Amino acid sequence: MYRRFRERGRLAPEGLHYVDSWVTSDLQRCYQVMACADRHLLDQWMEQWQDLVAFEVIPVVSSVDAAAAFTR
Repeated sequence: MYRRFRERGRLAPEGLHYVDSWVTSDLQRCYQVMACADRHLLDQWMEQWQDLVAFEVIPVVSSVDAAAAFTR
């Protein structure tokens, strides 16, 4: 995975933005935060890595948006 990243970059389509990531100390799991308005862009990006990585997608909203949902 790291070799491909060094050689080809993140491979994210335009409109999909890398926010941040964290890797477990045993290097077995990476938590990556990506942002986009169109889920299709995320799917395109995952296709570029599916031969090396198993993905679990968990949609989230900002804490500001979550708090606003409770005040309506």
